[in-house]
Amino acid sequence: MIEVIYQDEWLVAVNKPSGWLVHRSWLDSKATQFVMQTVRDQIGQHVFTAHRLDRPTSGVLLMGLSSEVGRLLAEQFASHQIEKTYHAVVRGWLQGQGRLDYPLVEERDKIADKFSQQERPAQQAVTDWRALAETEVAIAVGRYPAARYGLVELRPHTGRKHQLRRHLAHLRHPIIGDSKHGDLRQNRAAAQHLAIHRLMLHASRVSFNHPVTGEKLQLSAMPDPCWQQAMERFNWQHFFPC
Repeated sequence: MIEVIYQDEWLVAVNKPSGWLVHRSWLDSKATQFVMQTVRDQIGQHVFTAHRLDRPTSGVLLMGLSSEVGRLLAEQFASHQIEKTYHAVVRGWLQGQGRLDYPLVEERDKIADKFSQQERPAQQAVTDWRALAETEVAIAVGRYPAARYGLVELRPHTGRKHQLRRHLAHLRHPIIGDSKHGDLRQNRAAAQHLAIHRLMLHASRVSFNHPVTGEKLQLSAMPDPCWQQAMERFNWQHFFPC
């Protein structure tokens, strides 16, 4: 079962679990869990994607209950009319707040772009970030006797592939659990000592105008037990009241 956080006659919003693909893909023929098919079976209606979340990312996912509403939502995402808020647990203490305007070259897929030779120019990528909390845990990682973690709020203004993961890596504060852009020693330590076995990136809230009624909606998704356990360990529960 996938948690449905909002549904009306035009659209549905769910809390996507970490590790699930949004839909079937030939890029991973061995995958068995798909959000679209599961939600379709739960609510007894076809659903139509409006945007995507990376497989390891959890949180709010919007889908239309008709192709037309799916298209209208997708247009709102493309024109940046939908405000997205994420939370991430990162390595180290990222303090204060700021805006990172750092263009990203599109990441190539090993399969889909296998025969592509064309170099693509970097595309504008903008992320607002705000540090919320920090902690230190007595876990030796490398030459350091303790591990430092920070909780960060993120608001992307563009939607480049792996934008938040790559931007935080650029700031030298990679997201815990990021196997591609992160700190592998920190990831191993977090898994071994803190039972963190996932990418600690969660799409916690979206705000937008309903594509049919025009009503202002703000939809939130609670993090999963792995997140909640970490928040309790770090004494950060008040950021995600359970």
